[in-house]
Amino acid sequence: MRNFLVSIQKEDKFFVARCPELSVTSQGNTLEEAQANIKEAMELYIESFGLEDLPREISKPYWTTVEVVHA
Repeated sequence: MRNFLVSIQKEDKFFVARCPELSVTSQGNTLEEAQANIKEAMELYIESFGLEDLPREISKPYWTTVEVVHA
């Protein structure tokens, strides 16, 4: 078992889920559907390509906001 970082954002009508460590993206009509779909996509990726080429540990994520002034 291994944990992966997943980001889910609302984009237009869908929730888009991304796993940057595996470069896997999926979507769903609801947050729950997006979570289930990204999990399935990640499992299929691992089944196809394995985990041998990935680092053993991931760095802890740091999320922040940055205010940008625009005209």
